[in-house]
Amino acid sequence: MSVDDRRGRGRPRGFEEHEALDRAIRVFWEHGYEGASMSELTEAMGINKPSLYAAFGSKEGLFRRALARYRDTYVAYAAATLEQPTAYDVTETYLRAAVNALTGSGHPPGCLSIQGGLSCAQANSGISEFLAEYRAVFEDALAQRLARAAKEGDLAPATDTAALARFVATLGQGLAVHAAAGVSREDLQAAVDIALRAVAAYSSSSGMATPAGTGLRGNPQTTIAPMVKTSQT
Repeated sequence: MSVDDRRGRGRPRGFEEHEALDRAIRVFWEHGYEGASMSELTEAMGINKPSLYAAFGSKEGLFRRALARYRDTYVAYAAATLEQPTAYDVTETYLRAAVNALTGSGHPPGCLSIQGGLSCAQANSGISEFLAEYRAVFEDALAQRLARAAKEGDLAPATDTAALARFVATLGQGLAVHAAAGVSREDLQAAVDIALRAVAAYSSSSGMATPAGTGLRGNPQTTIAPMVKTSQT
């Protein structure tokens, strides 16, 4: 349904909102929120400024709607990964899928939620805060999923599931930055291999053997220390 169709019968057919948002996503993805000019946005979307303001209210309103559309399309895989049966499977599926999405064809490399607001002036600090809140939603959902895994005995006793979720989310965001810089899918997946060996130290169901007394690269001086909750005194 077009924007004008929703606003009342008898009006000329306007533009298809999803198609317009998909085009806006690409502009914001390539240039960031501040770098995307109104002329670039309207040209890509095939509409004029009055139509943009009528449909979305402002450039910020458009960006917020574009990010919601991005969440429901390009990164819809993220929520689905939480349905995996074990904490290790959740983590591996998420990180592998993230790398594939970040380096996929047909769109700019990296992630809109990172590139959209890497550099925002004080006047646009609300955008940076909005993006941080957006990213925190998945981290919180992941922490809840890992907490459930801990209760089910799928993670080592006293594992700090919030810290583990933050580790995984931070890695995902770092992968996005590297993908945008041109790092290959193969190299990013190799980084995931290393991260999963760390996650395996907490999981009772990973099936990944980590030699006792060795670290990620077999260095006896760099053992993997599980993240455990400590009591406050």
